[in-house]
Amino acid sequence: QLQLVESGGGLVQPGGSLRLSCAASGRTLDYYNIGWFRQVPGKEREGISCMGSGGTTKYADSVKGRFTISRDNSKTTVYLEMNSLESEDTAVYYCAADGPTATFSLCALYPKERYGHWGQGTQVTVSS
Repeated sequence: QLQLVESGGGLVQPGGSLRLSCAASGRTLDYYNIGWFRQVPGKEREGISCMGSGGTTKYADSVKGRFTISRDNSKTTVYLEMNSLESEDTAVYYCAADGPTATFSLCALYPKERYGHWGQGTQVTVSS
């Protein structure tokens, strides 16, 4: 059974950076598409970035050019590097896995219901 655990959240000033980690246990991520989502109270969970099992990536317009998704060579951890953070980036951040999929599968941010495995979330607060 695949389990995901996020870490790396915290308080950061506007313009600062954070790197979130999503560690997988139970299985490696070779055949999973991985997505990063975020949610603020009262709003829908927003898909912000994903990586397909073959390594292709997608970004929401709100984070394009500021956030980077990556994966370690062992394919057990996925990262979200967040730069030039803004107060609007304050949210609980979740990673999620869609799969098992075919090799070199392309990811999609929506519908989020395609992601069957979710982590518990990590809080990111951007404030001075």
